[in-house]
Amino acid sequence: MRWEGQTAAHVDADALPGLEERGSVLESWPTPGFDGASFLEVTAKSALNHVAGDGFMGGAWTINPYRGCQHACRYCFARNTHTYLDLDAGADFDSRIVVKANLVEVLERELAGPRKDVTAVQLGTNTDPYQRAEGRYRLMPGVLRALARHGASISILTKGTLLRRDLPLLAEIARDVPVSIAMSIAIFDDELQQQVEPGTPTTRSRLETVRAVRDAGLDCAVFAMPVLPGLTDTRAHLETAFASIAEAGATRAIASALHLRPGAREWYTQWLREAHPHLVPLYARIYGTGSYADRGYRDWLRDRIRPLMREHRLRPVQVTAGTGLAAPGSAPPPRARQLASTSEPLVAAPTLF
Repeated sequence: MRWEGQTAAHVDADALPGLEERGSVLESWPTPGFDGASFLEVTAKSALNHVAGDGFMGGAWTINPYRGCQHACRYCFARNTHTYLDLDAGADFDSRIVVKANLVEVLERELAGPRKDVTAVQLGTNTDPYQRAEGRYRLMPGVLRALARHGASISILTKGTLLRRDLPLLAEIARDVPVSIAMSIAIFDDELQQQVEPGTPTTRSRLETVRAVRDAGLDCAVFAMPVLPGLTDTRAHLETAFASIAEAGATRAIASALHLRPGAREWYTQWLREAHPHLVPLYARIYGTGSYADRGYRDWLRDRIRPLMREHRLRPVQVTAGTGLAAPGSAPPPRARQLASTSEPLVAAPTLF
């Protein structure tokens, strides 16, 4: 999402290109404990983003505490958003992290204002709210408390095991408002995971986080995506993936093929040429010049995954259009029942294949 709706009135002539009117900006290099990373602290005018249109996310409210992501996933669809700030979609996206330092203060002000239609908020739709920077800035506890006081349901999608820090708070909040948690785990091969997602916690630690979420009394979905053609779509890899997800206690799961949007496409393809040049023709056949895998591949992948989902008794992730993941569970809290009475029927997530 572009920054135009989040600008502050202050003009800083010494700011990075594209951030002159984004409030005060402090770039620190290096930061102790974060070798190779710099944080661009900005004062944001807005915390809440409203997704326009009538698509899958149309009408949704989102919050993104950070721009850029230290998880450094080569396939991340959000990479191109860094170019809006005259930063590159490759190394800059991984290491130059924009931090909305006043996020909680602004969010509290917005929720106290006229935006009474903010009934459900998604976190993790663009970049990860529990990336390593969150350990330094600790924005999420304030965000969660503010949303809970407002009565808004909360959906979190993350690769970050730092989520465990906030599990007591989330369990407390879930007594009053719906809380939906999903862990993203795409690669079940340690060597490959470190190549493709070099800044992420290990697959094992993320599975342990799923268990921790369940032990805290909360449901936890797993997003086993993206599936990488020629790398993680083998029967052996997928069998390991879904068996591990089920063993960790996940309540739901979802999978889909890799998307190669501008920014991510160039960064991922560069790595593919260097690490797996024999797969370049396969990707050319599957993707052509587009961002999405062709229908034939998606159908093939669907037919390979569905039996594994059934075998391991993993229910598919379901969503309410425009509101994020539906919090599964047999006895939703009072606020959840109130929202359910007025929301659209649950539909299978359209991102599946």
